[in-house]
This record gives sequence, C-alpha cells and structure tokens, in this order.
Amino acid sequence: MDAFKDRLSQRARDTSRPALAHQSLGRPLTDAETALSQALMAIMGERVHDFAEVAKELAARGVTAPISGRTDWDLALLTDELTALNKDLDTAYAEAGYGA
Repeated sequence: MDAFKDRLSQRARDTSRPALAHQSLGRPLTDAETALSQALMAIMGERVHDFAEVAKELAARGVTAPISGRTDWDLALLTDELTALNKDLDTAYAEAGYGA
C-alpha cells in the first residue's frame, strides 16, 4: 500500500477541517467582495452572461464595487474591478494560500 496516497485519501474524506472550504484563498473575502460574488451568481443564474448586461444589472441592484466603492457599473468598471480583485487574490494566495 502507498502510505502517501492513503494519507491524501484520508485527508480528502476529513470533513472536520472547515478551513478547507476556502483552501484556495490567501485571505478572507471582504463583505463587498462577497456581496459582488453573490450578485454575480444571481445575475448569471438568470441567464444574463453578456458582461455589459451584467454591469447594468449590478448598477440596477445597487451593488457596491469592492475596489472603487462605486455603484455606477458599466463594462469598463466591471472589467477593472474583476481584474483588480483577481490580482489582489492571486497576490494573497501567493503569500498565504495553500492547496489540497
């Protein structure tokens, strides 16, 4: 038996470690980031996938942009916010994240 594979398998079945639910994050999401992600999931769940239309929906729902604090979403703001958030989360992961 391969002890290493057995240990990985055991850890994969271990549900007593809730921190693994966010194993790819190097830091917790802010409230504004969580609100944006929930809004994006809801909007895309309504089959709105064109980013310009997604931005209009974010504006209509009054979602606050996590980086700029703006609520006047358009395609440029959505692109800028997602790019900045991705860069910040990548940096946090590189500094403090871990994977399975």
